[in-house]
Amino acid sequence: MGCVAVSNIVPFRRPPAAPPAGEREARNRRRGEQRSLMDAVYASGSLVVAAGDRDTKLTASRLQVYGFLAIEELSEDGTARRLRPSEAIRARAERPWRLSKPAMTTAVTIPSLDGFLFDALGQPG
Repeated sequence: MGCVAVSNIVPFRRPPAAPPAGEREARNRRRGEQRSLMDAVYASGSLVVAAGDRDTKLTASRLQVYGFLAIEELSEDGTARRLRPSEAIRARAERPWRLSKPAMTTAVTIPSLDGFLFDALGQPG
């Protein structure tokens, strides 16, 4: 007996469960907060966050992880120290932060060896 292919089988899949309404609203609110914080920083160039504003600092540290913001911790004498993403999560609450648009310091270049990237296929170089 040979193997017979069956093509009339229809899988019945359960639809994915929707998250609870409270969870969905919280996620949308966080996205809105992140967007408004980013808009404020990009529009003004920089933004100082008060030392005790933990919610804004948490939102800023999330945005820093993805490269949307640069965070500097301001000391008592006014000097600023750039925070890495791992430091921003655990930063001290008694220091204010300055949020700014990240600077692009590196440029992406395309290497071109003897023009091989621009040669048409089949043509001798």
